[in-house]
Amino acid sequence: MAAPAAVAQEAEEAAAEPRCLMCHRETADQPVHAIFRTPHGQLEGGGAASCVSCHGASDDHQRGPTRNAPDVSFGPKWESATADSNGACLTCHQKEEQMFWLGGVHEQEDLACTSCHDSHTPRDPMLTAAGQLENCLSCHTRQQAQMRLPSRHPILEGKTACTDCHNPHGAATEAMLTAPTLNDNCYECHQEKRGPFLWEHQPVTENCGYCHNPHGTVQPNLLTARGPFQCQQCHSAAFHPSVAYDGRSTTSGSSNQYVLGKNCLNCHSQVHGSNHPSGARLTR
Repeated sequence: MAAPAAVAQEAEEAAAEPRCLMCHRETADQPVHAIFRTPHGQLEGGGAASCVSCHGASDDHQRGPTRNAPDVSFGPKWESATADSNGACLTCHQKEEQMFWLGGVHEQEDLACTSCHDSHTPRDPMLTAAGQLENCLSCHTRQQAQMRLPSRHPILEGKTACTDCHNPHGAATEAMLTAPTLNDNCYECHQEKRGPFLWEHQPVTENCGYCHNPHGTVQPNLLTARGPFQCQQCHSAAFHPSVAYDGRSTTSGSSNQYVLGKNCLNCHSQVHGSNHPSGARLTR
């Protein structure tokens, strides 16, 4: 027969053991048990201990589960302060992609990790291109409209994901780009535009965004304006008349060669740069 002291110690340890799974059963309305098929469900050895590792000891919640919230709740029934719930995640997730979260745009907008992520599902939707698209476009409505324009990247088809170019957890770059500059981001796929070229086009080496909108435009090749207007934004009077070639001269029915079929790219076809000895004007 066990000694009274040993029995008391055993009872004390049993009382201290988290009892999450006594109420949160597999048949509950919320499929919380799905977390045990993820790395989160294996924390601290798995079982109820993994619940405590994220939600805290929650002693009051265990004594009165219908009246008291867990120490850290991720909603929707009980919702902790965003800093508290995010702090539970950042206990582990504060390296590599998450190292710029604090002070980042999404953190300043008071977004919670659970605004995008679902740690209880075996496959977090944010790890798929379709899941990213749904989450990101719910806030970024301007980009949502641009992605439906005629000239765009194949984002809606799932061939390109938002995180191919952006780090939603924050970055030290503009627009949370994954590369140091926009050009470096573009060169990851468009390597033929990287150069170096014998004859360079200066705006190309500075910023692809001077001529292209990566989310989508009404012009071919993601151009922000049609030719020759795209070029005339900079080349106002260089070797050619600085007349804006628009459609006003066609209202009388006459055909104007400078409007119909004329484009700088008809001659200056190597606009990204040329390695031809005679390509100083980017014509070959």
